[in-house]
Amino acid sequence: MILNLSQIKTEALLLFCKDLIESYKDKNDIEFNIDNEINEYINKTSNEIFKQLQIVTFSNDYYIKNRNHYRIKAVLNAYNFINKEITKELKKGKVFNPSMLYFSLLAVWFKELGKESKSKQYIYFTIYPYSLVYDKLLINIKDEKFKLMNIAMLEIAEKVVLKLDKISFK
Repeated sequence: MILNLSQIKTEALLLFCKDLIESYKDKNDIEFNIDNEINEYINKTSNEIFKQLQIVTFSNDYYIKNRNHYRIKAVLNAYNFINKEITKELKKGKVFNPSMLYFSLLAVWFKELGKESKSKQYIYFTIYPYSLVYDKLLINIKDEKFKLMNIAMLEIAEKVVLKLDKISFK
């Protein structure tokens, strides 16, 4: 049984991002002063990415039912690693932007590290114009606290993804 660790880690990261989007989707409890246009852009982008995540990952029930299969077990181990590392980074009660976090996780994995660049399965994520979202969430933000929080999300994503890339799950 040979596993492609890059694909396992990619699937786990995508599954984590899907769960993150799903848990915060359609909630408007933003405490920051951001433009309506940017809020709508974030929602639209999240919906687009969520649809693509649903295409390339299985349902949560599938992962639960097949958790003893060696490949699914590896995906879930990688998922748990990501979850644990992000939980450590966020610390209890710390305000965070789930949109910027999932987005940064994807951008670091697919663009900065170039993972799955030859995989047709993940083509959407490898060609996505991440710079447009960075512009909207980092450069075009007037609320300084919101901008700093987004920068913190990017830093957390970089730390977690670099750790994920190095781990072997043996």
